[in-house]
Amino acid sequence: MTDRRLFLKAMAAAGGGLMLQIAIPSARARDASTTSATAFEPNAVVRITTDGKVHMAMPYVEMGQGTYTSIPMLIAEELEVDLKDVILEHAGADDKRYMNPALGFQVTGGSTTMRVAWMPMRQAGAAARMMLVQAAAQQWQVDPASCRAEHGTVIHTPSGRKLGYGALADAAAKLPLPDVKTIVLKQPKDFRLIGKVTRRLDTPEKLNGSAEYGIDVQLPGMKVAALAISPVLGGRLASLDQTAALKVPGVHQVVKLDDGAAVIADNYGAAHKGLLLLDLRWDDGPNAKLSSADIVADMVRAADASSAKVRNEGDPEKAFGSAARIIEATYEQPFLAHATMEPMNCTVHVTADSCEVWTGTQVITLARAVAAKVTGLPLEKVTVHNFLLGGGFGRRLEIDGVERAVRIAREVKYPVKVIWSREEDIQHDMYRPYFYDRIRAGLDSNGAPVAWSHHVTGSSVLGRFMPAAFNNGWDSETLDGAETPPYAFKSIKVDYTRHEPPHIPTAFWRGVGPTHNVFVVESFIDELAAAAKADPLQYRLALLKQNPRAEQVLKLAAQKAGWKGSHAGKTGRGLSVQFAFGTYMAMVVDAHIQDGEVRVSRVVCALDCGVVVNPDTVQAQVQSAVIFGISGALYGDVTFKDGRVEQTNFHDYRVLRMHETPVIETYIVSSSEAPGGMGEPGTSALMPALANAVYAATGTRVRKLPIATALAAATT
Repeated sequence: MTDRRLFLKAMAAAGGGLMLQIAIPSARARDASTTSATAFEPNAVVRITTDGKVHMAMPYVEMGQGTYTSIPMLIAEELEVDLKDVILEHAGADDKRYMNPALGFQVTGGSTTMRVAWMPMRQAGAAARMMLVQAAAQQWQVDPASCRAEHGTVIHTPSGRKLGYGALADAAAKLPLPDVKTIVLKQPKDFRLIGKVTRRLDTPEKLNGSAEYGIDVQLPGMKVAALAISPVLGGRLASLDQTAALKVPGVHQVVKLDDGAAVIADNYGAAHKGLLLLDLRWDDGPNAKLSSADIVADMVRAADASSAKVRNEGDPEKAFGSAARIIEATYEQPFLAHATMEPMNCTVHVTADSCEVWTGTQVITLARAVAAKVTGLPLEKVTVHNFLLGGGFGRRLEIDGVERAVRIAREVKYPVKVIWSREEDIQHDMYRPYFYDRIRAGLDSNGAPVAWSHHVTGSSVLGRFMPAAFNNGWDSETLDGAETPPYAFKSIKVDYTRHEPPHIPTAFWRGVGPTHNVFVVESFIDELAAAAKADPLQYRLALLKQNPRAEQVLKLAAQKAGWKGSHAGKTGRGLSVQFAFGTYMAMVVDAHIQDGEVRVSRVVCALDCGVVVNPDTVQAQVQSAVIFGISGALYGDVTFKDGRVEQTNFHDYRVLRMHETPVIETYIVSSSEAPGGMGEPGTSALMPALANAVYAATGTRVRKLPIATALAAATT
């Protein structure tokens, strides 16, 4: 940063005290010459009030990943305050003030939060501390170097005099900011919070039930709506008879939408009962006969068409021509639903000159924008109140739920909470895309790869979500994990064919691009090891000599798992290693077949995510991602028949149960590198390691997920 005004700005807070507006430099515009010298685009606001409390408007959302503890830890560490004295507030919708610099607008996603906040938040805390120390020194008429900050107070070391931050906040607000070059950050050896296991700030409220999620919203005069959407994707509502529904006690109104209807009642029970009594008639449209087989066949045809060149290094075709042996395979991965614990919901109140929205969203400014568009109101007349999220996984990066709720709310005179049933949630999700991959490798006489070719066919979620990021026929998110695998290949070719399925909305899913690319790469590396009759661990290590951080986590995972090969008694063992979201990670999975089903008994994870802020959060994210990944790999599958999603609830869209959860061990490599992301890597690492374990246990190579379906097909 060349200009401190691009870093932070200090001012007096309303009602007294010190307020800092923090700017995090954008990853999409790092060249200082492209930024006006007078521009100021802060990303967060920290206020120190006259009672000594530190208030922080959190620019990111909390959906279980620990953001509401880890980010305050950065401020508290450098500001020298106790974490309990940091008071969090949900940030309002403001792209300029709360922009995520990695993505260019106000959003929580892509495991970017800690990566972009690590340095600026610490610098802001340190700058505030320096200003408070200077204010105290001026009042005492002493050298600031003779003062120190400690637990929310400034202490004059020689005399022992003390002043609390609250008493100094007004005076500090009048001082000039320190130049960014003069800000002195604490050394790691002096950290009180960073790197230490820290209890999460949001745990007490979640335990006692006082934590508020979007679905908990209660407003005076509020009604509740149950929703029915066309069962065929792309279908429309032809007609309805609401007579029986309106006779249900508590039902007030039926709202028609182009592709569905909502019943509005005093409570969800009445609304849902009324919905069941609606006589709905649908126009199924062009997808009335669409099946999963049709979708896949269409994708195979697309894969044979032209493709975008993502990477071409060495001379792959020549290397293939001289290879002693060529191995090739086709991999397929299904559509997947998000199935968040908190079903989709949104509460809206529309009046003649305003619109208020209460929901849990990862993209609050996009939610505000769509509400303004639907209502026709100016943006400043729309307010969005954000809440804790009961799971996001990418689903709440989408605004379709907000748009529907606003359309319904336009037709009523009171606040209305729209709640999706689990069936509507699963059957009208925005799905992780179906992917079709062709991959091949040329091996030398020793079984080592001399050529690598990977052709990916599937949807580009980023191309829809951020069209500017889709260049030259591909985008970095869709190819993440395929474009740059961790291994050293002398000749490598990676191509991509964008293919969007008909009327099937696709979206980010926990792990995004790497969930599918790492599965293909790590499964195929296992195939190559088998073809070479080599141990999967040693085969990988031979290809990682130029990637020491990946090599280290793989060795650590194998050591902690007690790796002696792909079998341990009746248990198959599988490996994976990856670099995704700025984090190096390796996994060893133990699995066996019991009563015809795959049981995962143990998962060992080793990772290098750079500097660790809260080890407890890192461990929790690994555990969560592993469980999510096991569910997806074993059971996840969204299929279509007659244009309809066949799965409806957790009985046929299965997720892992508590008693099925394996022992999960996490080992963290000590590192001084900048932090990597932790919300998503565990999911993409788990899926191929599990498939490789299944191969070791059964001899069945799973190239088409889910594993349960593949094994059933192999035994019939």
